[in-house]
Amino acid sequence: MGQQLSPFDAQFLNFETATNLAHIAGLTILDPSGAPGGTIDREHLITLLRRRLHLAPPLRRRLVEVPLGLDHPYWAEDREVDFDYHVRELALPPPGDDHKLAEQVARLHGRPLDRRRPLWELYVIQGLAGGLVALYTKVHHAAIDGVTGVEVMAALMDFEPRSCEPSAAEPSEPGAGALAPGPLEMTVRGVARVLDNPLALLRFLADAVPRLDEMPVISQIPGAGLVSRLIRGIGAEHLPGLPRMPVPRTPFSGPVSQHRRFAFGTLPLDEIKDVKNVFGRTVNDVVLTLCAAALRRWLAKRDELPRLPLVVGIPISIKNRSPAAAQNGGPANEVIPAITTLPTHLAGPLDRLHAVGASMNLVKERFSAAPATWLLEFSQAMPAALNALAARSAFRLASCRAPAMNLMISNVPGPQIPLYVCGARVVAQYPISVITDVSGGVNITVFSYDGRVDFGIIADRDMVPDVWDLIDYLRDALDELTALAGERSPAAREGG
Repeated sequence: MGQQLSPFDAQFLNFETATNLAHIAGLTILDPSGAPGGTIDREHLITLLRRRLHLAPPLRRRLVEVPLGLDHPYWAEDREVDFDYHVRELALPPPGDDHKLAEQVARLHGRPLDRRRPLWELYVIQGLAGGLVALYTKVHHAAIDGVTGVEVMAALMDFEPRSCEPSAAEPSEPGAGALAPGPLEMTVRGVARVLDNPLALLRFLADAVPRLDEMPVISQIPGAGLVSRLIRGIGAEHLPGLPRMPVPRTPFSGPVSQHRRFAFGTLPLDEIKDVKNVFGRTVNDVVLTLCAAALRRWLAKRDELPRLPLVVGIPISIKNRSPAAAQNGGPANEVIPAITTLPTHLAGPLDRLHAVGASMNLVKERFSAAPATWLLEFSQAMPAALNALAARSAFRLASCRAPAMNLMISNVPGPQIPLYVCGARVVAQYPISVITDVSGGVNITVFSYDGRVDFGIIADRDMVPDVWDLIDYLRDALDELTALAGERSPAAREGG
């Protein structure tokens, strides 16, 4: 029987509007010189997908809605995926440089997916400088998160060059052919879930009150932190307290448009590791510090630098950590945002690095004590029939009155060995995520691959017209930290 979307996965459908789009994507840069014939085109990718589709279930599934919206939708397997629709090809106008590629990707990323079909599209983009080829692949967030997205892409990649010549196509293993329940059964289940919701709401309230201080918007209400501390003191749940994190206004706060800008760039993983080793931090700490430096410089250039630190959402995996995550056959999304501060208010690079480390240590301490699963439980407590209305109302309220955060920053580790698609070597893998009214008009997503740290920055077109500046500032910020690490390392060696 078809798998039902978890309440949390369904939220990505519910909040989606013409401007709040809920798909994530990847921009894969290929060097086709080693592929058979020295080229990669649409037919090669269709051949690959026919062979490997059984390894990527999210690409085979389409939505089936429940009558009257009484319950969350189901996934049903689409036995005949229409590759002519899902796989497309286009070419950049000369000179085919990074800026031309980013403009095209921004246009594609600003278009919603068709919910009547499996929720993905793949574009083969020709005409890149140097004879390279790009693949832009987008999938709805209801079907995958950042980690499972990597797993889907891995199903289409190889550890060594392999041909995808159409004549050599092998049949894909047949899928299970799972179907959604019939309309009557879905309706009965939906009614039963509505009747169970009062109990779910009580369970949510019992679990949520001790954690009011980590909930976006709610945590900004005077007294919320005090209440959560009192309840934790009474009960058995001993969680480290969180500071109150007011969300300052920035040029990228407020409702977003449908139009996007995109920029991408790469930093050497070895340089980032050198910095983290010298100063005793983590790779993620260094990445967040680079983002803080770039955003501080961008804001200061416009005389818009807040005196308070920015508030940032950091996705954290809760895989196998939450009882809610085990329902409905396992959700597609097992990553939830932890809220912390980004020290853009600090002028010194080492001050920013140490502040990031302290903030992330608190997040890890809190998470290790108990996973922050309140968002999953809230999704389950809300009746499905009201979910979309509640999600959109909350978005409107948060974007106009009390933004939940300034931006999202996500860092996803990837393989440190070369990968290939149809014999073409993957030279870069730039991630592209989501911007919304609530999460802010900028999203920085990072993916490490084969000695590189690839940054993808998606932004609202009007809020951040010069998104490429942020890429330049990231490079400058790493140079600054690398220089400080070089000054510190001899003393560190003598002291060791």
